[in-house]
Amino acid sequence: MLRIISLNLNGIRSAWSKNVLPWAVAQQADVVCLQELKAQHADLSAEMLRPDGMHAYYHCAEKKGYSGVGIWSRREPDRVVEGFDGGEFDAEGRYIRADFGNLSVISLYLPSGSSSPERQEAKFRFLDAFFPQMQALRAEGREIVLCGDWNIAHREIDLKNWKSNQKNSGFLPEERAWLTRVFDELGWVDVYRRLHPETTDASYTWWSNRGQAWAKNVGWRIDYQIATPGIAARAVATSVYKDQRFSDHAPLTVDYDAPDLD
Repeated sequence: MLRIISLNLNGIRSAWSKNVLPWAVAQQADVVCLQELKAQHADLSAEMLRPDGMHAYYHCAEKKGYSGVGIWSRREPDRVVEGFDGGEFDAEGRYIRADFGNLSVISLYLPSGSSSPERQEAKFRFLDAFFPQMQALRAEGREIVLCGDWNIAHREIDLKNWKSNQKNSGFLPEERAWLTRVFDELGWVDVYRRLHPETTDASYTWWSNRGQAWAKNVGWRIDYQIATPGIAARAVATSVYKDQRFSDHAPLTVDYDAPDLD
Protein backbone atom coordinates (compact mmCIF):
# COMPACT_ATOMS: atom_id res chain seq x y z
CA MET A 1 0.00 0.00 0.00
CA LEU A 2 1.18 3.50 -0.86
CA ARG A 3 0.06 6.15 1.65
CA ILE A 4 0.24 9.85 0.77
CA ILE A 5 -0.75 12.67 3.12
CA SER A 6 -1.32 16.34 2.29
CA LEU A 7 -1.41 19.03 5.00
CA ASN A 8 -1.34 22.82 5.05
CA LEU A 9 0.58 23.60 8.24
CA ASN A 10 -0.20 27.33 8.52
CA GLY A 11 3.36 27.63 9.79
CA ILE A 12 5.70 24.67 10.29
CA ARG A 13 6.97 25.99 13.61
CA SER A 14 3.42 26.43 14.92
CA ALA A 15 2.42 22.93 13.77
CA TRP A 16 5.59 21.51 15.33
CA SER A 17 4.55 22.88 18.71
CA LYS A 18 1.23 21.02 18.24
CA ASN A 19 3.05 17.69 17.75
CA VAL A 20 2.53 17.29 14.03
CA LEU A 21 5.68 15.16 13.67
CA PRO A 22 4.67 12.37 16.11
CA TRP A 23 1.30 12.21 14.40
CA ALA A 24 2.86 12.04 10.93
CA VAL A 25 5.31 9.33 12.00
CA ALA A 26 2.47 7.26 13.48
CA GLN A 27 0.65 7.32 10.13
CA GLN A 28 3.50 5.40 8.47
CA ALA A 29 3.03 7.44 5.32
CA ASP A 30 5.30 6.94 2.34
CA VAL A 31 5.07 10.61 1.34
CA VAL A 32 3.86 13.66 3.28
CA CYS A 33 3.22 16.86 1.33
CA LEU A 34 3.30 20.11 3.28
CA GLN A 35 2.09 23.59 2.40
CA GLU A 36 2.40 27.05 3.97
CA LEU A 37 5.65 26.57 5.83
CA LYS A 38 5.94 30.28 6.70
CA ALA A 39 9.66 29.74 7.23
CA GLN A 40 13.03 30.10 5.52
CA HIS A 41 15.63 27.34 5.45
CA ALA A 42 17.51 29.09 8.27
CA ASP A 43 14.39 28.80 10.45
CA LEU A 44 14.18 25.01 10.11
CA SER A 45 15.47 22.96 13.03
CA ALA A 46 17.64 19.88 12.63
CA GLU A 47 14.58 17.75 13.33
CA MET A 48 12.61 19.50 10.60
CA LEU A 49 15.43 18.90 8.15
CA ARG A 50 15.57 15.18 9.02
CA PRO A 51 12.16 14.31 10.53
CA ASP A 52 12.44 10.92 12.21
CA GLY A 53 14.71 9.51 9.54
CA MET A 54 12.60 10.65 6.61
CA HIS A 55 14.06 12.55 3.69
CA ALA A 56 12.87 16.16 3.73
CA TYR A 57 12.84 18.74 0.94
CA TYR A 58 11.57 22.31 1.14
CA HIS A 59 10.91 25.10 -1.33
CA CYS A 60 10.72 28.25 0.76
CA ALA A 61 9.41 31.64 -0.29
CA GLU A 62 11.83 34.54 -0.63
CA LYS A 63 9.55 36.61 1.60
CA LYS A 64 9.96 35.83 5.29
CA GLY A 65 7.09 34.14 7.09
CA TYR A 66 5.23 33.44 3.88
CA SER A 67 4.05 30.47 1.82
CA GLY A 68 6.53 27.63 1.18
CA VAL A 69 6.02 23.93 0.47
CA GLY A 70 7.75 20.71 1.40
CA ILE A 71 7.86 16.94 0.91
CA TRP A 72 8.84 14.24 3.39
CA SER A 73 9.44 10.75 2.06
CA ARG A 74 10.51 7.40 3.47
CA ARG A 75 12.36 6.57 0.27
CA GLU A 76 14.95 8.92 -1.19
CA PRO A 77 13.58 10.42 -4.42
CA ASP A 78 15.34 9.90 -7.71
CA ARG A 79 14.92 13.60 -8.42
CA VAL A 80 13.55 16.72 -6.72
CA VAL A 81 12.35 19.79 -8.65
CA GLU A 82 11.64 23.14 -7.00
CA GLY A 83 9.34 25.55 -8.81
CA PHE A 84 7.63 25.50 -12.19
CA ASP A 85 7.53 29.00 -13.70
CA GLY A 86 10.95 30.47 -13.02
CA GLY A 87 9.39 33.74 -11.92
CA GLU A 88 6.68 35.25 -9.75
CA PHE A 89 5.35 32.08 -8.18
CA ASP A 90 8.63 30.25 -7.76
CA ALA A 91 9.70 33.22 -5.63
CA GLU A 92 6.66 32.51 -3.44
CA GLY A 93 7.62 28.85 -2.87
CA ARG A 94 4.50 27.15 -4.22
CA TYR A 95 5.67 23.96 -5.99
CA ILE A 96 8.00 21.08 -5.21
CA ARG A 97 8.12 17.73 -6.98
CA ALA A 98 9.72 14.41 -6.03
CA ASP A 99 10.14 11.52 -8.51
CA PHE A 100 10.15 7.89 -7.38
CA GLY A 101 10.51 5.51 -10.31
CA ASN A 102 7.44 6.05 -12.51
CA LEU A 103 5.62 8.02 -9.80
CA SER A 104 5.86 11.75 -9.16
CA VAL A 105 4.40 13.42 -6.07
CA ILE A 106 4.00 17.19 -6.04
CA SER A 107 3.25 19.49 -3.11
CA LEU A 108 1.37 22.54 -4.33
CA TYR A 109 0.09 25.72 -2.68
CA LEU A 110 -2.14 27.94 -4.78
CA PRO A 111 -2.41 31.61 -3.86
CA SER A 112 -5.36 32.80 -1.84
CA GLY A 113 -7.20 35.78 -3.25
CA SER A 114 -9.16 36.61 -0.14
CA SER A 115 -6.91 39.30 1.32
CA SER A 116 -7.19 41.87 -1.50
CA PRO A 117 -8.17 42.40 -5.15
CA GLU A 118 -4.45 42.43 -5.98
CA ARG A 119 -3.97 38.96 -4.53
CA GLN A 120 -7.02 37.71 -6.43
CA GLU A 121 -5.42 38.98 -9.63
CA ALA A 122 -2.24 37.12 -8.64
CA LYS A 123 -4.33 33.99 -8.14
CA PHE A 124 -5.78 34.34 -11.63
CA ARG A 125 -2.25 34.77 -13.00
CA PHE A 126 -1.26 31.56 -11.23
CA LEU A 127 -4.18 29.68 -12.77
CA ASP A 128 -3.23 30.98 -16.22
CA ALA A 129 0.39 29.91 -15.71
CA PHE A 130 -0.37 26.56 -14.10
CA PHE A 131 -2.89 25.18 -16.59
CA PRO A 132 -0.22 24.58 -19.26
CA GLN A 133 1.94 23.06 -16.53
CA MET A 134 -0.88 20.60 -15.81
CA GLN A 135 -0.99 19.85 -19.54
CA ALA A 136 2.75 19.27 -19.64
CA LEU A 137 2.63 16.96 -16.63
CA ARG A 138 -0.07 14.83 -18.29
CA ALA A 139 2.05 14.64 -21.45
CA GLU A 140 4.95 13.09 -19.51
CA GLY A 141 3.10 9.77 -19.33
CA ARG A 142 4.04 9.24 -15.69
CA GLU A 143 1.78 8.54 -12.73
CA ILE A 144 1.50 11.80 -10.82
CA VAL A 145 -0.23 12.88 -7.61
CA LEU A 146 -0.59 16.62 -6.99
CA CYS A 147 -1.24 17.21 -3.29
CA GLY A 148 -2.07 20.56 -1.95
CA ASP A 149 -4.09 23.47 -0.80
CA TRP A 150 -5.76 24.51 -4.04
CA ASN A 151 -7.73 27.33 -2.38
CA ILE A 152 -10.76 26.48 -4.54
CA ALA A 153 -13.92 24.65 -3.52
CA HIS A 154 -15.02 22.97 -6.74
CA ARG A 155 -18.70 22.16 -6.20
CA GLU A 156 -21.56 23.29 -4.02
CA ILE A 157 -21.15 20.20 -1.82
CA ASP A 158 -17.56 21.26 -1.11
CA LEU A 159 -18.44 24.03 1.34
CA LYS A 160 -21.10 24.69 3.93
CA ASN A 161 -22.34 28.11 2.87
CA TRP A 162 -22.05 27.96 -0.90
CA LYS A 163 -24.90 30.36 -1.63
CA SER A 164 -23.34 33.25 0.29
CA ASN A 165 -19.82 32.58 -1.03
CA GLN A 166 -20.43 32.73 -4.78
CA LYS A 167 -18.74 36.14 -5.03
CA ASN A 168 -15.91 35.29 -2.66
CA SER A 169 -12.41 34.10 -3.50
CA GLY A 170 -12.23 30.32 -3.41
CA PHE A 171 -15.69 29.81 -4.87
CA LEU A 172 -15.71 32.24 -7.78
CA PRO A 173 -17.21 30.90 -11.04
CA GLU A 174 -13.90 31.43 -12.86
CA GLU A 175 -11.96 29.43 -10.26
CA ARG A 176 -14.45 26.58 -10.25
CA ALA A 177 -14.50 26.51 -14.06
CA TRP A 178 -10.71 26.26 -14.08
CA LEU A 179 -10.84 23.12 -11.91
CA THR A 180 -13.56 21.68 -14.12
CA ARG A 181 -11.24 22.11 -17.12
CA VAL A 182 -8.44 20.35 -15.21
CA PHE A 183 -10.73 17.36 -14.71
CA ASP A 184 -12.79 17.31 -17.91
CA GLU A 185 -10.33 18.61 -20.52
CA LEU A 186 -7.02 17.35 -19.17
CA GLY A 187 -8.27 14.14 -17.58
CA TRP A 188 -6.95 14.66 -14.06
CA VAL A 189 -8.92 12.94 -11.27
CA ASP A 190 -10.12 14.34 -7.93
CA VAL A 191 -9.19 11.28 -5.86
CA TYR A 192 -11.37 12.04 -2.84
CA ARG A 193 -14.42 12.58 -5.04
CA ARG A 194 -13.72 9.37 -6.94
CA LEU A 195 -14.12 7.45 -3.68
CA HIS A 196 -16.76 9.70 -2.06
CA PRO A 197 -18.74 11.38 -4.85
CA GLU A 198 -21.45 12.90 -2.68
CA THR A 199 -19.94 13.46 0.79
CA THR A 200 -20.54 16.94 2.19
CA ASP A 201 -19.71 17.85 5.81
CA ALA A 202 -17.18 15.04 6.29
CA SER A 203 -15.15 16.23 3.29
CA TYR A 204 -14.18 19.66 4.63
CA THR A 205 -10.46 20.31 5.13
CA TRP A 206 -10.37 23.99 6.14
CA TRP A 207 -12.26 26.15 8.61
CA SER A 208 -12.08 29.91 9.08
CA ASN A 209 -10.73 31.15 12.40
CA ARG A 210 -13.65 33.56 12.56
CA GLY A 211 -16.73 32.83 14.62
CA GLN A 212 -17.24 29.19 15.52
CA ALA A 213 -16.52 27.71 12.11
CA TRP A 214 -14.61 24.71 13.48
CA ALA A 215 -17.06 24.01 16.30
CA LYS A 216 -20.01 24.17 13.91
CA ASN A 217 -18.16 22.48 11.02
CA VAL A 218 -18.72 25.45 8.73
CA GLY A 219 -15.93 24.33 6.44
CA TRP A 220 -14.56 24.17 2.92
CA ARG A 221 -12.97 21.32 0.96
CA ILE A 222 -10.01 23.08 -0.62
CA ASP A 223 -7.24 20.49 -0.05
CA TYR A 224 -7.04 17.84 -2.76
CA GLN A 225 -5.01 14.98 -4.11
CA ILE A 226 -5.46 15.34 -7.87
CA ALA A 227 -3.93 12.48 -9.83
CA THR A 228 -3.42 10.91 -13.24
CA PRO A 229 -6.09 8.31 -14.04
CA GLY A 230 -3.89 5.26 -13.56
CA ILE A 231 -2.86 5.93 -9.97
CA ALA A 232 -6.25 7.51 -9.16
CA ALA A 233 -7.98 4.25 -10.11
CA ARG A 234 -5.86 2.49 -7.52
CA ALA A 235 -6.96 4.68 -4.61
CA VAL A 236 -8.71 2.43 -2.10
CA ALA A 237 -9.27 4.64 0.96
CA THR A 238 -9.21 8.30 1.92
CA SER A 239 -9.80 10.19 5.13
CA VAL A 240 -9.74 13.68 6.63
CA TYR A 241 -8.18 13.62 10.11
CA LYS A 242 -9.93 15.82 12.66
CA ASP A 243 -9.11 14.28 16.06
CA GLN A 244 -6.20 16.70 16.55
CA ARG A 245 -5.68 20.16 15.09
CA PHE A 246 -2.27 21.12 13.77
CA SER A 247 -3.48 24.17 11.82
CA ASP A 248 -6.67 25.63 10.35
CA HIS A 249 -6.52 22.77 7.81
CA ALA A 250 -6.96 19.04 8.39
CA PRO A 251 -4.66 16.37 6.92
CA LEU A 252 -5.96 14.53 3.85
CA THR A 253 -4.75 10.93 3.57
CA VAL A 254 -5.12 8.63 0.57
CA ASP A 255 -4.07 4.99 0.37
CA TYR A 256 -3.24 3.65 -3.09
CA ASP A 257 -2.99 -0.05 -3.96
CA ALA A 258 0.23 0.54 -5.82
CA PRO A 259 3.04 -1.59 -4.33
CA ASP A 260 4.93 -1.38 -7.60
CA LEU A 261 5.08 2.41 -7.30
CA ASP A 262 5.90 2.94 -3.62
